Amino acid sequence: MTGIRYFVEVLVTCDENFTVIRDAAIDVKDGQITWVGKEKEAPATLKKEIRINGLVMPGLINAHAHTPMTLLRGGGDGLPLMRWLTEVMWPREGLMTPSDAYWGMTLGSAEMLSSGITTTCEMYIHEEQLVEAATNAGIRIVMTPGILSALHADSNQSALLRIDEVADFHRLYNNPKKGVTVGFGPHSAYDLGLAICAEVATAARDLDALLHIHIAETANEGSELERLHGGLSTVRILGESTVFGGKVLAAHSVWLTRDDMASYADYGVAVAHCPLSNMKLGSGVADIKTMRELGITVALGTDGPASNDSLDLWQEIKIAPLLSRVSSLDATTLDAKDAICMATRDGAKALGLTDVGSLEVGNWADMIRLDLDDSAFIPATKESELISNIAFAAGRRLVSDVWVKGEKVVSGHQCLTVDENLARTECKARGLRLAQESGT
Repeated sequence: MTGIRYFVEVLVTCDENFTVIRDAAIDVKDGQITWVGKEKEAPATLKKEIRINGLVMPGLINAHAHTPMTLLRGGGDGLPLMRWLTEVMWPREGLMTPSDAYWGMTLGSAEMLSSGITTTCEMYIHEEQLVEAATNAGIRIVMTPGILSALHADSNQSALLRIDEVADFHRLYNNPKKGVTVGFGPHSAYDLGLAICAEVATAARDLDALLHIHIAETANEGSELERLHGGLSTVRILGESTVFGGKVLAAHSVWLTRDDMASYADYGVAVAHCPLSNMKLGSGVADIKTMRELGITVALGTDGPASNDSLDLWQEIKIAPLLSRVSSLDATTLDAKDAICMATRDGAKALGLTDVGSLEVGNWADMIRLDLDDSAFIPATKESELISNIAFAAGRRLVSDVWVKGEKVVSGHQCLTVDENLARTECKARGLRLAQESGT
């Protein structure tokens, strides 16, 4: 790929200092950023030049998703988590074919790209098809193949075989330079049991891979496990059982004590915060304020499109600070910059990615453009108001163009890489079949 210089009206880098540059220039070669700064300070170049009106910022990072659940959207509404899973989701997912998963991931990838999500962390089955769909769509994927008792671990032996499968999958498919990073996705300690979770953690550490697990999503999910361990919390049990210690991403983490959060901080556990899913399922409100005060990296995730029911990270950017403020009765906690960083730079950190999440030299050119002429950015009399408007007033409707690794994948609000009409047709038929065959 030849080098390109982009001239940008407003560039929000999301770097460590949250630098905002007006009349900016950004140089991209072979999909990576080689220079960023003021247009008037840009070095001489023979690169192709493209001028972008509007605001450019890093692509969003969805830190926790089950995207093929596009086929299950709307199912089980009004049920609490465990009934929702056991009565509707798992019966349908048990009938899902690899082809079903491919089309669910394809449609979901188009939905995410069109809303400005350029990286997604997936916990799901049929991992080969998910990687194929994501690669075809041009979205960066952190694939953590799901390990779930209902599907993979009816016995210890089948669970151990599944761990070996995931390890083999890592060796074959892990290639961050091509936009694919592979980890391990044990569903939860309450589902798989402690011994299996410890085995998964060992396999992940051996490969320096991400361990992506649900923890403390609901108040009582770990009650039996905790009873068997003398009333210790699930977090403490996992820590003492060597599940922590490597790269760990804990999804949800709603029902944590301060001691639990201190353990996260000690072990370097990151959190994928999914406020809308937690709200829909009546799970609770995570104490993000305290987590961040303790130095825990907190990212944002949509969860699955059947528990949200969208793949719109802009909603999470808005809702996360609002929930934190109202639950803490503190309007100063979690400001607009914090929320945006949770969806960009902190999202990358939580996933163990070092070359996305901010527009800096050496990083991939994963970028999105927002329309500054929209009323969402009026008046924006100063920089702080501009940032506030990004977090609270903008949203997916303002995302007009998206680049991943410097390649344009969305132009004029249209996804260039997916036949969305075909994907919708496939998903409609397949979702209907899963509902009918499962009797749910």
